[in-house]
Amino acid sequence: MTENKKINGLSNDEVIASRKKNGFNTLEHQQKNHFLSSLLEMVKEPMFILLVAAASIYFISGDYGDGIFMSVAIFFVAAISLFQEARSRNAIDALKKLSQPKSKVIRKGEIVEILSEEIVLGDCIQVEEGTFIPADAVIIQSNDFSVNESILTGESLSVFKSETSESKQVFQGTTVATGLAICVVNAIGNQTNLGKIGKSLEEIVEEKTPLQVQITNFVKKMSLIGLVIFGIVWAINFYYSQSVLDSLLKALTIAMSVIPEEIPVAFTTFMALGAWRLMKMGIITKQTKTVETLGSATVICTDKTGTITENKMSLAQLYLFHSNAIINTNEKLNPEAEELLSYAMWSSEPIPFDAMEIAVHEAYAKLESVDERTNFKLVHEYPLGGKPPMMTHIFEDHKGKRIIAAKGAPEALIEVSNLTEAEKKQVITAMEIIAKEGYRILGVGVADYSGNDYPKTQQEFKFSFKGLVAFYDPPKANIQEVFETFNNAGIQVKIVTGDNAATTTTIAKQVGFKDADKVLNGDELMAMDEATLKVKVMETAIFTRMFPEAKLKIIQALKDNNQIVAMTGDGVNDGPALKSAHIGIAMGKKGTEIAKQAANLILIDDDFSKMTDAIAMGRKIYLNLKKAIQYIISIHIPIILIVFIPLALGWIYPNIFTPVHIIFLEIIMGPTCSIIYENEPMERNLMLQKPRPLTSTFFNFKEIMISIVQGLVITLGLLFVYQYCLYNGLTENATRTRIFITLIASNVFLTLANRSFYYSIFTTIRYKNNLVLLIIGVTIVMTSLLLFVPVFAKFFLFERIESVQIGFSILVGFISVMWIEIYKLFKRRKA
Repeated sequence: MTENKKINGLSNDEVIASRKKNGFNTLEHQQKNHFLSSLLEMVKEPMFILLVAAASIYFISGDYGDGIFMSVAIFFVAAISLFQEARSRNAIDALKKLSQPKSKVIRKGEIVEILSEEIVLGDCIQVEEGTFIPADAVIIQSNDFSVNESILTGESLSVFKSETSESKQVFQGTTVATGLAICVVNAIGNQTNLGKIGKSLEEIVEEKTPLQVQITNFVKKMSLIGLVIFGIVWAINFYYSQSVLDSLLKALTIAMSVIPEEIPVAFTTFMALGAWRLMKMGIITKQTKTVETLGSATVICTDKTGTITENKMSLAQLYLFHSNAIINTNEKLNPEAEELLSYAMWSSEPIPFDAMEIAVHEAYAKLESVDERTNFKLVHEYPLGGKPPMMTHIFEDHKGKRIIAAKGAPEALIEVSNLTEAEKKQVITAMEIIAKEGYRILGVGVADYSGNDYPKTQQEFKFSFKGLVAFYDPPKANIQEVFETFNNAGIQVKIVTGDNAATTTTIAKQVGFKDADKVLNGDELMAMDEATLKVKVMETAIFTRMFPEAKLKIIQALKDNNQIVAMTGDGVNDGPALKSAHIGIAMGKKGTEIAKQAANLILIDDDFSKMTDAIAMGRKIYLNLKKAIQYIISIHIPIILIVFIPLALGWIYPNIFTPVHIIFLEIIMGPTCSIIYENEPMERNLMLQKPRPLTSTFFNFKEIMISIVQGLVITLGLLFVYQYCLYNGLTENATRTRIFITLIASNVFLTLANRSFYYSIFTTIRYKNNLVLLIIGVTIVMTSLLLFVPVFAKFFLFERIESVQIGFSILVGFISVMWIEIYKLFKRRKA
């Protein structure tokens, strides 16, 4: 690809002019008005319909004060709902921007990387193996270039194309299978072939997760229960009052108290903001539903190179076959060593992007002999392939002199070279010596071939074995600590690599990797039957000489063992395994676009240690969401029962609360569950627990029973205050005031108590969450206004009571909630 230098591409002025005329490279099939769509969704919610119905009845019956209050409350509830929706949407939009694919373009003679949407008509793009073609374009230069066009044609086989072939057009959305090409863009955005047939990502409906389905079903069931109770209450009230509107209004009160509309809002908020928080930590979550799965991960399959190691390859040693000698590259190289290094360079890509190939090119450039790279052109290429893999490049100069050089796994080069058994043993002995140092090893060979009808496969050449090149890739400084964190969290780590066993085991032992001696190679794995593999995959810690089919088989075997599998990968061939894993993790820097597309998470800085943060975040979000929903269940039970029991049992004050009281409580409860609990820090023992099982139910029996008991005990507290007031002959308004204060106090204490179902309130009070004080402070101020400002007190049908009576209600609320601290104490002692 030496002619690349002759291509200048567009200038800055030409780019601006083209963009002004033709726009951006984006598919715009759906222009959504997000505000309008959010508004329409909200209007369809049962709670919104009930609020509008209540306001309408107040106006029809001439109760304009309550009608105006309900109308204001509707706008207030709508504002909170739209604010939460906007927060979630903004978080997701920010993620979409970060996860956009990037492309290489030539501008002003330089290769630069830009967002694919910034490509303009007339740009020169460079596409290479493992990337998506970002726009329709015409090939002007290529090396052994083929593309997979299955997205357009349905044909799975890749098609070879070049500047001289009849078909030199490439299309947006297709993937580069082999080689490299430079193309001139002739269509962008909606004008591309993909754009015209309307394959917009916006049109893909994302499937609901099991948790989303569970939550939706729960809310639907509660809505149906609310509808049934609504009918019963309406009938009872109508029987006593014979007033349709009055009885309907009282029935709406109970219906409003039953529907837990905060739960779907809390779920969306938690997932979207969780994904946004991960993004801030350097982890892109392509779909918010991945956050839900993170806390359940039981096994992490990780590559060695660039994940456990730095991926900063330096050429360390050379093994010279003819001399049968291992030399260090910091010594002066003899002619045989220079020859070996030269052939290693010729077997690499002309424009290297792999860390090992870059190291080889850099070492070659330092040789004292003449640099021949500008005199030769790549005429044919065999991409990395075979088991174990190797690759071959064929170069020619203008005089017809030909160089055929190959590199790859030493076993692959030994197999295709004419070596005697004694020579093979000689090479294997050298390999073992080098591997024990933790070096990554490649074999190098050369071949002679005079014709132009090249063999179909590279293995058909007769190679002459030249030697081994060894690279040192140091382990990451923090990797031992990462492994310990996973181990403490009950998560198994398995190394899955294409490297040999000796090198991988040495590196693994250097970083204190558990069970580094339990090794299995790809061929052995593929030969196993399913039952044996199912057992072996759980025992094995290191899988070596792995290829795509073997990786896929590992993932499947782990899933068959009911493991929740996370898998890291960066190459084209990692795509199937990344897609198959529950959580596919691609590297942001060295990962190919295909790997990124297949993955659920992208580690922006290729920092594997961020996975501990991601899993901790996943666990935290799931636990906090549980706390929020348990809070909602516990506080809804007393609201429902204090409205229903006095009416059903025919007590003296049957309608203690009206819709205005319920809506006030809803305004308090909504922000509490989705703002306070979403912002809660991680509990300190969370990464010392085993992963939670990914079950079909969100709560286990004990958790749901605790919430129900909490709600029932608060109800008992309210009913006690009710009966106490009756016993002392208090009026309806005085009774209502005391019960309301008791319920608000219970709500405040419940908010504090449910911050942990393990640690005491004296521990959780020290958690850093400023929103707790803010929301509780606002609740107390608003309640005080209702009690002590006459106009509000009259409107809410409250009566002024003494501070001792207020204290009594608060005390009942405290006892009704804080018994949970005794339960937590026993739980801690048991643990």
